[in-house]
Amino acid sequence: GHDENIDMKRCAQILGEEVADRVKKLSLEIYSLGRDHAAQQGIIVADTKFEFGTVEGDLLLIDECLTPDSSRFWPKDQYVVGQSPPSFDKQFVRDYLETLDWDKTPPAPRLPKEVIEKTSAKYLEAFRRLTGSEIANV
Repeated sequence: GHDENIDMKRCAQILGEEVADRVKKLSLEIYSLGRDHAAQQGIIVADTKFEFGTVEGDLLLIDECLTPDSSRFWPKDQYVVGQSPPSFDKQFVRDYLETLDWDKTPPAPRLPKEVIEKTSAKYLEAFRRLTGSEIANV
């Protein structure tokens, strides 16, 4: 399903004040580290999400974070206020799917090879920029 955005008040109602405050603090710390690193590499982290859970009362980060699947990355040198910049994330796939007559009920339509290849190239560019490394044998 789709992620549900909730505000801090609702988060506290679900988790309790103490755990909600901890989720907020950790989210801001993780985001700040990622944003600062990305900025040094010429990337704007336009938005992102973190998923937390608990196991026996311990708070855990339970999913990938700061990846092209969970974030929107924009090249800093191409960002212009009020314009939609190119991105290194899954927005390209979303944009393609919006052109189809699909009601968003699973299963999703098969993606054409061109969409897969272009999305792959965007993910690889994000990897290169963020890590300064290449992925061998892709």
